[in-house]
Amino acid sequence: MTINLLTRRAALTALSGAVALSAIASAASADTTRLRFHTFMGTEIDPIIETFQDTVKEKSGGDLRVQVFHGGELVASDQLLEATSKGSIDIAHGVGSYWSGQVDIGNIEAGLPGGWTSLEEARAFFDSEPVDTILTEAYEEAGVVYLGKAYGHDYDLLTKEPVTSLEDLKTRKIRATSQIAKVLGSFDIPTVYLPAGELYIALSTGVIDGAIYGGPIEYEQLKLNETATHYTRLNMLMPGWTDTFIANPEKWNALSDEHKAIMEDAIAQYATDLNEWLAAGNQSVVDKGDVFEFSVLPEEDSKQLTVAAQEVWQEEADRSERNAKLIELLIENAKAQGRL
Repeated sequence: MTINLLTRRAALTALSGAVALSAIASAASADTTRLRFHTFMGTEIDPIIETFQDTVKEKSGGDLRVQVFHGGELVASDQLLEATSKGSIDIAHGVGSYWSGQVDIGNIEAGLPGGWTSLEEARAFFDSEPVDTILTEAYEEAGVVYLGKAYGHDYDLLTKEPVTSLEDLKTRKIRATSQIAKVLGSFDIPTVYLPAGELYIALSTGVIDGAIYGGPIEYEQLKLNETATHYTRLNMLMPGWTDTFIANPEKWNALSDEHKAIMEDAIAQYATDLNEWLAAGNQSVVDKGDVFEFSVLPEEDSKQLTVAAQEVWQEEADRSERNAKLIELLIENAKAQGRL
C-alpha cells in the first residue's frame, strides 16, 4: 500500500513537471514571431537563405524566425506584390518589372537600358534620399512597405562572331527584350524575342546570331558556349537588373524596433551575399579561360546606346508624374557620369 502511494505521488510529480514544461514551451512558442519570406529565386541560393535564417534567429535570441519559400512555391513571381499587400506572405523578394502594372516605377527601378553601368553607381543612385523617397511613396500607395534593394550582375551580349562596334550588328539578328530591342532598333539592328529555353537551338540553327540575356554563368549553364563564344560587354546596364524587398504593413509595423533592425540588417546582408554569389559565378567562368572570348564595346558606342535609350526612358516618364521625377533623377545621374 505504501509503495503504491509513493508510486502515485511520483507519477503526479512527473505529470506536473511535464505540464509545466509544456506550458513553458507553449509560452516560448507563442512569443516567437514567425515571418513568411518569399523569393522569386530557386533552390540554387539555399546556402544564402540558410545564413539569412540563422542570422535572424541568432540575433533575436530565437524570438524571430523566418520561413523562406522559393519562386512559385506559394505564388507566382508576378503576384508577389499582391500577396504581400494582402498578407498571404509577410516579406517578398522580387523585381519591380514583375508588378509594373501595379507600381508605376516598377520598370524604371528594375533597370532601364543605359540606366547605370556599375554596381557602385546603382547603389549610390538608389541610396540617394530623393530616389529612396520616391520608392517608399510608390510602394506605400501599392499597400506595402519598401525595405530596400538587391543588385544583379552581368547582362551582356553573346554572339557567334566577334563584335567590334554597333555597326557589326546591323547584319545580325539579336535576341532581346522589348526595351533593349527599341534601343538596338535605333541603330537598325534586327531583333527578335525568344525565351531562354529556345536560345540554344536558335543559335545553333542560325535563327539568331546572338543574344542579350544574362552573364557568363547564365550562358554557360544554358550551354550556349557550344554554339556561340564571343561575349561583348556593352556597358549599357550593369548590374543588369535590381531586386526589391517589400513587406506587409500590418506584419511589419507589429514588429518591435529591435526586430525591425534585425530584419533590415539581415536583408541587407542577404542582398550583399546574393550579389557576391552572382559575381563569383560569373568570374568563375572568366577564370576558366576557355569558355568565352571577352571583349568590350568601344566607349563611344556605349554612350550612343544610352542616348538611344532616351526614347524608352521617355515612355516610362510619360506614365506618371512620379515616373517623370525618377527619370529626371536618372538623367541627372547619367549626365554626371558623362554618358549624356
